[in-house]
Amino acid sequence: MKFEKVSFEQFKKDLLKANIGIKEENIRKIYNLIELPMRGTKNSAGYDFRLPYSVSAKMGETTTYLPTGIKCELDGDKMLVLVPRSSLGTKYGFQLKNTIGIIDADYYNNPDNEGHIMIKFKVDSDFSFVANDRIAQGIIIQYYKVDDDNVEKERSGGFGSTGKS
Repeated sequence: MKFEKVSFEQFKKDLLKANIGIKEENIRKIYNLIELPMRGTKNSAGYDFRLPYSVSAKMGETTTYLPTGIKCELDGDKMLVLVPRSSLGTKYGFQLKNTIGIIDADYYNNPDNEGHIMIKFKVDSDFSFVANDRIAQGIIIQYYKVDDDNVEKERSGGFGSTGKS
């Protein structure tokens, strides 16, 4: 299991799509600043995710999808749970738009998706992240399947690719 940077091409595409005012000529510099998630202490459960660029959010508004520049290779019986840092929730009402992020092992490098992890959030008061601020934490969790689970379908795609039903 490991965290990796997404390709420069994927990061550039995602960052331009986010439309947060970053000039195209600055994207390579920002990409080079991406830090892989790390735990803060030896007994921390969560790996801190940092944004390599600055971004602001206004009270009650939801941000666009913000690329972290990170993807995660997991063992088949593990998932990455992405949650807000608790201090951001208590101080600023920071909430992930999808309430909790679940990144499955087959999200990584499948045929139609590199596995890039993006964050969309809202806050209860105006707030700004400065480049390299910790924005969320990822917790790797083992999960189990029931005995009669016979699913054989392979994932092809990214966010929402397994359908609505």
